[in-house]
Formats: sequence, structure tokens, C-alpha cells
Amino acid sequence: MLIVRQENSNDYDEVYKVVKTAFKNAEHSDGNEQDLVVRLRNSEAFIPELSLVAVENDKIIGYILFTRIMIGKSEEVALAPLAVLPEYQRQGVGTRLIKAGHRIAKEKGYHYSVVLGSENYYHRLGYNEAVLYGIEPPFEVESKNFMAIKLNESKEKISGIVQYSKEFGI
Repeated sequence: MLIVRQENSNDYDEVYKVVKTAFKNAEHSDGNEQDLVVRLRNSEAFIPELSLVAVENDKIIGYILFTRIMIGKSEEVALAPLAVLPEYQRQGVGTRLIKAGHRIAKEKGYHYSVVLGSENYYHRLGYNEAVLYGIEPPFEVESKNFMAIKLNESKEKISGIVQYSKEFGI
């Protein structure tokens, strides 16, 4: 049975390995995603409730992290990274992690989440080109790969360039 729960400090070593393994053969990876997680955990952008693990039979098989960003004057969240062990991919683990993260982010008062990733994967989970919401990336990227989702429909449209925490190195 798959359980999604908040990560705790006892999970750090296993999460490091999961992220490293998940991105080992990824098409778009710099090979340092696991180190980014460590840096983000120690940053002001870190939101403990939005650092989630997927556990099956007492084994961590997936991880997701949402961190604080600024879009104009609005504090929102960025999804990065999402990691699922290769042998558990295409089984809904990532989808469960994303949906849990969105629910928690919305409960915590965030209105938008942005992600840089595959338009095929994230689009089916409700993400659209960020530019449609007035959200722009702070770097050159194809519009189809820089996406956002509105978590709270009552929130007005915002506009601005995303400001990631310095730990992203952007």
C-alpha cells in the first residue's frame, strides 16, 4: 500500500539516494538534483510540510519538494524536484505526490505552483504554460516547458518573473 507523508530527518539519506537514482538516466538532468534538495532543506525557501515522500512496504520510492518563490509581490511555490525510483515509474506514484503537494500548498494559502519539466507529463496534471497566467521564467526556456497551475481559482491573475531562492543557482 502506497503512503504519502511528510519527510522527516530520518528519511534524508534514503531520499538522497532516491533522487540520485531517479535522475541518473533522466533526459534533462544536471546530475545534482539530490544536492539541490540538501541545499533547499537548509534554505529560507524550505516548507517542511511540502517535502513529501511516497512509501511502499517501509521503502521510500518517491519524493517531491515544493519551495517558496516570489512572483512579483506574491509568495507562491515551485515544484522541484519530483523523483520516483525507475522501477516504480508509470504507476501513479508521481501523480499521487503532486496531488498531495497541491492539496497541502492550497491549504497553506498558496495560489500557484510553477514547474520546469515535460509538457506531456505535467500538462495532464493541470499545468499549463506559465505565460498564460502572466508568469515568466527568469531564464531562457521554451514556453511549453515552463508551466504553472492555479491552485486556488478565486485568486486573481498575477504577473511577474519568478524569483527562485539562491540555492537554485539561477
